Parts: sequence; C-alpha cells; structure tokens
Amino acid sequence: MSAPSTTPRSAVANSVWPRLEPLLPQIAKPIQYVGGELGAVVKDWDTAAVRWALMYPDAYEVGLPNQGVQILYEVLNEQPDVLAERTYAVWPDLERLMRAHQVPQFTIDAHRPVRDFDVFGVSFATELGYTNLLTAIDLAGIPLLAADRSDADPVVVAGGHAAFNPEPIATFVDAAVLGDGEEAVLEITTIVREWKAEGSPGGRDELLLRLARTESVYVPRFYDVDYLPDGRIQRVVPNRPDVPFRVHKRTTMDLDAWPYPKKPLVPLAETVHERYAVEIFRGCTRGCRFCQAGMITRPVRERSITTVGQMVREGLEFSGFHEVGLLSLSSADHSEIGDMCSGLAQQYEGTNVSLSLPSTRVDAFNIDLAQELARNGRRTGLTFAPEGGSERIRKVINKMVSKEDLIRTVVTAYTNGWRQVKLYFMCGLPTETDEDVLEIAAMAHEVIRAGRAATGSRDIRCTVSIGGFVPKPHTPFQWAAMARPEVIDNRLRLLKQAVNADRSLGRAIGFRYHDGEPSLIEGLLSRGDRRVGAVIRRVWENGGRFDGWSEHFSYQRWVEAAAEVLPDFGVDLDWYTTRERDELEVLPWDHLDSGLDKDWLWQDWQDALGEYEQDDCRWTPCFDCGVCPAMDTEIQIGPTGRKLLPLTPVNGLRVPSDAQQ
Repeated sequence: MSAPSTTPRSAVANSVWPRLEPLLPQIAKPIQYVGGELGAVVKDWDTAAVRWALMYPDAYEVGLPNQGVQILYEVLNEQPDVLAERTYAVWPDLERLMRAHQVPQFTIDAHRPVRDFDVFGVSFATELGYTNLLTAIDLAGIPLLAADRSDADPVVVAGGHAAFNPEPIATFVDAAVLGDGEEAVLEITTIVREWKAEGSPGGRDELLLRLARTESVYVPRFYDVDYLPDGRIQRVVPNRPDVPFRVHKRTTMDLDAWPYPKKPLVPLAETVHERYAVEIFRGCTRGCRFCQAGMITRPVRERSITTVGQMVREGLEFSGFHEVGLLSLSSADHSEIGDMCSGLAQQYEGTNVSLSLPSTRVDAFNIDLAQELARNGRRTGLTFAPEGGSERIRKVINKMVSKEDLIRTVVTAYTNGWRQVKLYFMCGLPTETDEDVLEIAAMAHEVIRAGRAATGSRDIRCTVSIGGFVPKPHTPFQWAAMARPEVIDNRLRLLKQAVNADRSLGRAIGFRYHDGEPSLIEGLLSRGDRRVGAVIRRVWENGGRFDGWSEHFSYQRWVEAAAEVLPDFGVDLDWYTTRERDELEVLPWDHLDSGLDKDWLWQDWQDALGEYEQDDCRWTPCFDCGVCPAMDTEIQIGPTGRKLLPLTPVNGLRVPSDAQQ
C-alpha cells in the first residue's frame, strides 16, 4: 500500500484517528492502539524542528516496557524543538483492516502517519523482529528498499543489540547506530536540524553523508561488499572517499548524567513487565562467551546509590508502580548492591513496594540479598542461569558456576520463603554432548532434594527453562557451527525423560523449552550478510509476521524462502548456520567496531575449545580485549565515580590500581 515516494512530507501531520477508530471494535485488544498512557507526550507538530517516530518492532505488550525506547522517547522530548512519538507492530487482524481502509502505520501518541516524520528509529533486541520492520515500512507508505526512497521519506535508522550486525537488513534501513543511544540520538537530531535549516542541501544523500561522517552512524549504501567464488566475503569497503572504513560504537560513560526514564510510561493494557525499572549499571566483564550483550556493552559503568535512590523515588511517585526492578546484565554484581538493596528495602518498608533483581548470578546471590528482597513480604520471581548442565560445558562457555554454588543459592532462596525458582540453560552449545545436557536433570533433582531437606516441606518447585544457543557477532562464539534442530530436539527429549525418571522429583520440576527450529533461523539472521535480506523479504511477502512468537513462527516458510533465494548466490541455509568459520574469514560485521579486538575474540574461542576459564577482568589484571584502550577509559565502579579498576596483584592481594600510586 505504498504511497508515491515523491509525495512531499506533510508540514502538518493529520491524525489518522478518524479512520482508525471505526476499525478498533473489529479487532482483539484495541486498547493497545489508543495511546494516552501516563507518561505519554504529545507535542505541537508545527513548533518541532525535528520529528522522530520510535518503534520497538513487536506488539504493544512487549514494546511498551522496553527500556531503550522509553529512554530515547524521554531524552528527545525534553528538547524544546524536538518531537518524538511511538509506534509498535500491529497484529495481523488490524494490518488487514488498515490495508483495506488505507490507514497507514501510525504513532499511538497522536496517531500521526509515520511517513510524515523526519526519522523513523527502530530498536531491535532480537533479529526475529525483521519481518515486522518490513510490515511497518510498507504500511507507512515508505518504499521497502532504501535505494528507492526520496527526500519525502523519513530516514530509517536501526539501533539496539541486533544493529551490531545490520547487514541482513542493510537494503531496508538507511542507517544503523551501534551502542548506546542517549547521546547518539541527540547528535543525529542536531545534524538533521542543521540540514533542514539550511534548506536540505544535497537532498537525502547529503544528509546520510553527514551522518556517516560522524564515524558512529553506519550508512550501508556507502559501502560495497565483494564476494569470493566460494561465497565468503572478500572485503567490505567504502564506495566514496569521505566515509570511514570502520564505524565505531557509541558509549555513554556517565550514567548518573542520564537518569532516565524519569517519567516511565504506565501501560493501559497488560504488558510483559509492569514495574519501574532502573538500570543500575551497564556493561559486563564476566566474559560469558555466548553472551553478545556482555561483550558489546563493555566497559562496566555503574550508577551511584544516590542516583538510583533518586530515580526510584521520583519514578514511583510519578508512575504508582508497586515493583522496582534493578536492571543490568548481572544486577548482583554492582559493587554496592548490598547497600543499595538494604537502603531501598528500608526506605519502602511497610509499603506495598517490592524489589526485584531480574538478572542474578548464582554466585552473587546470598542470604543478605534474599532478606532485603523479601523484606516487605512480597517475593518476586527468582531466575538463575547456570546455562550449561555439566561442569565441562560451563568451562567451555566460561560460566563457572559449580553445582555446589547452585544448590547453596537455591537453598538460601527456599529457606527465605521462596517456593519456586527458575533455572535457565542452553542447548546446542559448542562441543556439547548428550551427557552434558542430561546433567541438567541431575542438577534439577538435587535442587528439589536440597530444598525439601532445608525447609522440611515438599512444597518446593523449580522450573527448568531451555533456550537454543545462537552464535552472535562480536563474541568468541561468532565462528562456531550451530547444532542442527533435530540434534537439539533429540537432546531435549532425552532431558525430559531424565527429569521425569524419578516421579517424586519430576512432578516438582517444570520443563519449558524452545525447540531447535527458531534458533536456527535466528542464527541465519544474526550472522547473515546482505544476501540474507532477500530471504527476509521473501518470508515477509509469504506472510511472515511476529516471528518471535511461537504461534506465528513458521520454520517451513523460512526454509522454503532460503531454498528459493540463496542458491542464486551459491550458498544455502546450512552455509550460514551449521558451518564453522575459520580464523581468516571476513565476517559480515568486521567493519563495525564494537571495541573488541578480533584477535582477542579468536584466542578466547580457542580457549573455549580447550575448556579454559577466563577470570572476570573487573577483579584481575587486564586481558587486553581492546575496549578500554580503544575508548581511552577504564572500568568504573563505586559511588565516588573514581576510576578504581582494573586491579593488579600486589603481594598476592588484589587492590585498586589507583591505591598503588
């Protein structure tokens, strides 16, 4: 339903609400398209110099709580001459009606057409949202291919973790931003504002060139990809002299200077998370080899207790939420997590406010934390992630949690009033065997036995949740071969049988898993190059939508599309997924700099194959991953904001390096 790309962008964006409202009684969950939430902002269109439409490419119930979009929404709207509104993926029932009645993709704040905005920013947490991107672009009346867009179309910018390899969607997006968005969106806004104020000289191409010259915005059209006869990439090079050879990630170093969200959005409809979430630190140095988020968000940057306390107080007062989520990749690793939790628990004692640590390492949870989290009598869910069933596989993935650590931790939870914990593992990891996976059953059985013994109660449960391993760019496992879906599915069947082999224990263990098929497709998209874009488009044209939802995902549709499209390029689905890469292969994202040294990643991959453990560099000498020297910084911890790390051994003791001055 594309509008002609030559139609000029509207100076006054008219609301589509009069056309949308009559459609809402005909669909499920119409409330998600209404807008008007507490925290929502509607600004005057005419007084805005730059206008952003921000999208999380999933349903409202998943997209609204997304921390990244909420932060950017607030940061942008704080600028007096900037307007930002939100849009989410529409369910197929509304999509059909929108196409039939010529209603374009709209924002839910003022129901303005997305095509009328200057910038269409899309934040991807997972690659399975790519087909939803195409739906939104097409519904908006924007040409699907970036090359076909005119000055009348918004600049489509991708962000989020998946943007660290945007090559599979390179033909659909105009630009991609790597890393933190707070400062990046303001820089982009300044460039767009100045370009418009000058009368849009040079048109769209000039605007994209100005973005590319920042060296932190990737514009795919300015790079050419050459291939070898066997299908591998020969090189990725700029096709003009005034753009950089490598694009670098953005890193916001002082989180205390960016205390967002200050006014969190309070949903009108039920969402996956309903809490006030505070990111207490960003980055991770644990070195889990499968974890893209931990690798690409280095270095560690902590928020101070005072800033966290202020954010919680103001956020709860504004929103009325009853739960505070202290977020990070491993929240209990904050250097002052004990004082933080005890201070917040004391402040809200006697109220209905509860604390949660959605991401808690097994070896960082202790009795003090358990007591503070349960002080108000409300015990939120506890999830621990050993990731691998056997000690051997945990050495491979560098997730060194012993069975004794796990038992001690869950017993602590059970004896402090929790009656259920969730244990998360992965299946299909490099070098994994059936025996590694079957040890998950033994661990779960031991958890139940220990919990019953410690509490004297049989009312003890744990849920074992299994996800499929997907190799991700900018990790040591970026070279790894994926296991075939039938291998993963067979291991999951064996595991379920082993869990239920002892009926007394098995009935206390829940078992949830994702089969191997969605993981394989996610693997295609995570490590794909520009040729994979043709597969995404074919899947979308054949009805692919909401691929992150099991009830909408079709493995057959993806397999058929790959079989139709990829042979023209001399490759196939297995070439992208179950093939191990070698050291010298040019990877599709090598020109995109996450700060990590590729040689270091390769060495860590070799260490994984040798089952060698790597320590956390927050507490040991630097391992030279490349991040800190490249950014002229050091890991930051503590309330004073001083640079306290890395640490170096002195007489067998580890002390802050600045203490040795």
